[in-house]
Amino acid sequence: MPTPIIRQLKANMKDDVEVTILDSPPGASCSVVATLHDADYVILVTEPTPFGLHDLKQMIGVISETGSLAGVIINRDGIGDSAVEDFLSKNGYPILMKIPYQENIAEGLASGKLLIDIIPEFEDAFLNLYEMIKDQIHKEIHH
Repeated sequence: MPTPIIRQLKANMKDDVEVTILDSPPGASCSVVATLHDADYVILVTEPTPFGLHDLKQMIGVISETGSLAGVIINRDGIGDSAVEDFLSKNGYPILMKIPYQENIAEGLASGKLLIDIIPEFEDAFLNLYEMIKDQIHKEIHH
């Protein structure tokens, strides 16, 4: 989505809602930076691979300039090494969740299913993640 449209969308968002979630494509393009601007919290999704680590480092650089709180979800956990986790630990970014690499997950997602339909336990994990992020934002605002 072009940056001017993102800015217009954000300018017209309602203020009377508790939470607004904006999704962006991967990478550090202008549209991604525009989406992240003024975000209270950014969830980064990465994979434990050299490419995932490279992109994660770029996004951490972008986020460090915005001052937003951030955490990371590791997708396809188990396919790589510990370099992503080591980087996050060293730089103080929390791992919010790990989604394992499993054939049934890949097949289900490829056929249009939601993760919570494939592994129902993830519904509680996502609800807990939502509450944790909400609490962290609230603490930061009232700090």
